[in-house]
Amino acid sequence: MKQYYAFLKVIERGSFTKAAAELGYTQSAISQMIQALEEEMGTTLIYRSRKGITLTPDGEEFLPFITRVANSHAELIEKAKEMQGLANGHIRIGTFTSVSSNWLPSLMQDFKHLYPSVQFHLQQGEYTSIVKYIKEGSVDFGFVNPDAAEDLETVVLKQDNMVAILPENHPLANDSTVTLEDLAKEPFILLEEGELNEPLNAFKKKGLHPNIQYRVIDDYTIMSMVESGLGVSILSEMVMKKVRYRFVIKEVDPPIIRTIGIAYKNKKTLPIASRYFIDFIIRKLS
Repeated sequence: MKQYYAFLKVIERGSFTKAAAELGYTQSAISQMIQALEEEMGTTLIYRSRKGITLTPDGEEFLPFITRVANSHAELIEKAKEMQGLANGHIRIGTFTSVSSNWLPSLMQDFKHLYPSVQFHLQQGEYTSIVKYIKEGSVDFGFVNPDAAEDLETVVLKQDNMVAILPENHPLANDSTVTLEDLAKEPFILLEEGELNEPLNAFKKKGLHPNIQYRVIDDYTIMSMVESGLGVSILSEMVMKKVRYRFVIKEVDPPIIRTIGIAYKNKKTLPIASRYFIDFIIRKLS
């Protein structure tokens, strides 16, 4: 391919000498490359004169084809470099329980079918700590509520309904929905989500102060506590899948909706594997 690049550079610069200097060859080497290309094409491509160089009629005909071949080769080399990066890729993700237990297993499995050598590292947290992980560089990107990701680039993925969970024998268990006023009177088990907490914001908008008896960072621990009758809580509807705890799930009035997205500092500077996985997640979930 060297003679293709040499030919295009000679045409671009209008000089064998300038092309040689830019490509790092001697003028003699560039001349030999052009001669080899002309022998390959079976014709003369360039007129040489004291006034400079010009393309022959055959050179004009071959120019667009040589350009396409050279560009395709450059793209092929770039793709090979990207694939090499993916082969050695290590993807570091900040995440919380509902995402890591519901979305990520199938997403990682499907991605590894495409790129088997990619490795994953999941760092659990809540909104505030995940944003911190991203900013300090201990993860490449993270799942958060975009409202919690100040000074980061974000992409919204889904909106998730939040529901109340109550012990099976709770007085409100037979109601079709429960209100925030009802829940504020009960021993409340709060899922810690950092500085931004959707249920607390909902209570605040209604001028209510829930009776928080427990603060917990794990959804499944809260489910076990509700099952044991220690209190009530509000959790993501998404995390309710595949659980075997015994409790009652109720819609909340008014509804509480949380937004889930991806956050990162600068996508252009992320490792190739992480950039590919972000694009893969967006295609799968959006």
